[in-house]
Amino acid sequence: MRVAIIHDELIRRGGAEKVVLTMLEAFPEADVYTLAYIKNDTYPEFEKFNIITSKFQMLAKSVKIMHALFFPFGIWAMQRLKVTGYDVVIVSNTHCAKYANIDRSSKIFMYTHTPFRLAWEPESYSQYINAKGLKKLVFKTVIKYLKRIDAKEAQKGNYFIGNSKETVEKIKKAYKVNEVKIIHPDVKCSQFYISDKPKKYFLLVSRFEYYKKVDLAIDAFNKLGLELIIVGSGTKADELKAMANSNIMFKSGLSNKELADIYSNCKALIFPQHEDYGITPLEANASGRPVIAYGKGGIESTMIPYVKNSLKSTAIFFDSQTVESLCEAVEKFNQLEFDPLFIRNHAMSFDEKVFISEIKSFINEKYNGKEPLTLVTEPLQLVDDIKYGHL
Repeated sequence: MRVAIIHDELIRRGGAEKVVLTMLEAFPEADVYTLAYIKNDTYPEFEKFNIITSKFQMLAKSVKIMHALFFPFGIWAMQRLKVTGYDVVIVSNTHCAKYANIDRSSKIFMYTHTPFRLAWEPESYSQYINAKGLKKLVFKTVIKYLKRIDAKEAQKGNYFIGNSKETVEKIKKAYKVNEVKIIHPDVKCSQFYISDKPKKYFLLVSRFEYYKKVDLAIDAFNKLGLELIIVGSGTKADELKAMANSNIMFKSGLSNKELADIYSNCKALIFPQHEDYGITPLEANASGRPVIAYGKGGIESTMIPYVKNSLKSTAIFFDSQTVESLCEAVEKFNQLEFDPLFIRNHAMSFDEKVFISEIKSFINEKYNGKEPLTLVTEPLQLVDDIKYGHL
């Protein structure tokens, strides 16, 4: 059985790109199609796979350029990227992967991380919110076009998969789909470990974009005066760094080992945004560390929030995206005790083995048994006997 995976673009390190890497573990012989690929800006693991790019590759030298030229050149290039000769095509998409010219004789599985934000949730972009006059009119015209083309291109999917309950509802509303399978994105628990001596810093891992609310965390920790390490990059990097006091440190370009170390030794992960899913809280949990999160969105499906017993919890939720609400949650956290082993075991229920088994099983079922797939059947290993400080 020939399998292709189409992903929007491979020019950043984000949760969606991690999901594609796990899809490639499930289907290691798959070809990967994408708008553009910059190997130094995304995960190095992609180098061992066959990656086919659109003609937009000649233009997209960075995320900033990709954003600036996506309309109309990125759309045009993706619509002319031919994906033919495959039995199964998995479309890992937020925006343009679904626009590819896919052979309709293939079984097409639409794995949607969230419907195209610019089309369906333009208010999540500061550029849209701050636009005035003619610029606002241009935005609205472009968004109207994007909604139409995005909804139309989604209809080529035979089967739909969402990453959370919230995403499923968005898929149904945007694309008028009745049935959507939920398969939660995975966390690669084997890459993380529990430290026996966590340090005093809090941690935030994120892309630096408007809707990620990194500025909220900076404002809160400027007020608290507590140590915060922020790992990431993005279009708002200079603006965010200028906001931060000396108790806040920025890091980027970390290796897997460096990221695992920084997770394992933090007090807690700060997660201030509203996400449809969110993998970084699970990565913190895989390291035995709790999360302080805005309690809306996909986080409700992945965390066990503190109510009465912190030893049976994986997170503290705050209910308002304000400095006061986040500060209150941090202060409450400092008065509680969490169980790293309980937190790690909870993360294991979202391990990559679970994802691989579920996506293979679903595709095998819908492929009508033409070629049975081997499922991962070994039981997950819980960590009651894991030694602290070791993988």
